[in-house]
Amino acid sequence: MRNVTGRLMLLDTASLYFRAYFGVPESVRAPDGSPVNAVRGLLDFIDRLVRDHAPGHLVACMDADWRPQWRVDLIPSYKAHRVAEEHPGGPDTEEVPDTLSPQVPVIEAVLDAVGVARVGVAGYEADDVIGTFTARSAGPVDIVTGDRDLYQLVDDARGIRVLYPLKGVGTLQTTDEEVLREKYGVGGGGYADLALLRGDPSDGLPGVPGIGEKTAARLLDRFGDLAGILAAVDDPASGLTPSQRRRLDESRPYLAVAPKVVRVAADVPLPDVDTALPRAPRDPAALEDLAARWGLGGSLERLLTTLRS
Repeated sequence: MRNVTGRLMLLDTASLYFRAYFGVPESVRAPDGSPVNAVRGLLDFIDRLVRDHAPGHLVACMDADWRPQWRVDLIPSYKAHRVAEEHPGGPDTEEVPDTLSPQVPVIEAVLDAVGVARVGVAGYEADDVIGTFTARSAGPVDIVTGDRDLYQLVDDARGIRVLYPLKGVGTLQTTDEEVLREKYGVGGGGYADLALLRGDPSDGLPGVPGIGEKTAARLLDRFGDLAGILAAVDDPASGLTPSQRRRLDESRPYLAVAPKVVRVAADVPLPDVDTALPRAPRDPAALEDLAARWGLGGSLERLLTTLRS
């Protein structure tokens, strides 16, 4: 019997199936010839995570809205470069490889049939779902993601860490506050302020011109947080350089809204779900049909064996 720790494991599911898609050859196909490399790769990832980390609870967190309008209203450039070309006036759709998109519904159906809790909430990203589960957890949490934005949730006192894949999921960086301070000069609580000051081109966040990662870390170390930095802008004796003072002052409109965009939500209306790690499939008949149709083979069998052990 596996030693269940009770630790909650939260999967940034899209981050992981994107990695699976690019890490597993597209030659891995279903009987009808459809690529299933992301599906099988994700199942292998989950199997490895459960075997290596023995969570008591597991949630596959989903992007019900990958670019929420409330974030775009605050910073229009938010993820704008990732929007696929659609008909004018149509809803924004994230640019996804043609052979990955058809695999996402298969992934969702398989997770549901296995019995892995899968949670997405309209109007919110997976990051926000993760942030809310983390805020509500009374015990330790492992967040599995390739997205550094979630470093802001790291909290040694509460046992919250990020497992960041370096190669597949066999090689993970266990990110705690010591790692963050060594790499970025801030703890988990300061990471969001660091990110919004330096900006993030991958998310369309402009940042403060001339304030890179190292400068942002030094300012946070000196003044504590964003509010302390802005107070220093108004204090002639604070020791900011003239260029820093000018750039921060000119960036006030951005800095007024960026925290709400960058910080993950902690108040998402989560559905009532059973997060316990499943010991047996929730829907064996559906899972059998999915396995046959999509040729899930050893990937699914290994995961089911691990869940039973």
